[in-house]
Amino acid sequence: MAKQSAARKPEAVESGLKGERGGSRAADLDRLIHERVRLGIVSALAVNDTLSFNELKGLLKTTDGNLSVHARRLEEAQYITCAKSFEGRIPKTEYRLTAAGRRALERYLDHMEALIHATRQG
Repeated sequence: MAKQSAARKPEAVESGLKGERGGSRAADLDRLIHERVRLGIVSALAVNDTLSFNELKGLLKTTDGNLSVHARRLEEAQYITCAKSFEGRIPKTEYRLTAAGRRALERYLDHMEALIHATRQG
């Protein structure tokens, strides 16, 4: 088994996060938006008022099923809303970031910044 340096141990990173940033720790990351596709969805919606299903799918380079499952998880957590309508006979699904979703993304980014800061100081 290879040795880990003290700077690389998770405990060292976590202990370095306590205090200055309000006790943030790596374990406190929002696991719901930490997943790549879900983080992509909330990030894209943070800089766009709305995005359609097809726009998100193209942007994130994912499949219909994968996007659908991840969007549903975010919707259940009330991080995004989903509005379904028709343009003529063509169904259209649009997503929007909620206030709760924006707060969750801001907390997530604060935690990531704290992790980066603690790692660079180690």
